Amino acid sequence: MVRTANALTGAATGMPRYSAVVTVRLKTGVLDPEAETTSAALSRLGFEHEALTHADRFEVTLDAASVDAAETTATAMAEQLLANPTLHSYDVEVHPR
Repeated sequence: MVRTANALTGAATGMPRYSAVVTVRLKTGVLDPEAETTSAALSRLGFEHEALTHADRFEVTLDAASVDAAETTATAMAEQLLANPTLHSYDVEVHPR
């Protein structure tokens, strides 16, 4: 039997589906050459700005029993792979899909 996914539940699990956003940034004090280069280019183009930081945004769709369970899973993803705790800080947002 083939199961197809729908917008509210996972294909195989039948659990609710969530959208998790993990935003990873360099910690204060860690050099950010990409942000420095982009900031300089913005200044050359005449855009006034106070500061600029670079961040990576990961969007993950996952099945979980609850919002708390989805947040726990997304946090584990950040801690184990998406962010290096020595260099990065991260934020996790989870929303029902």
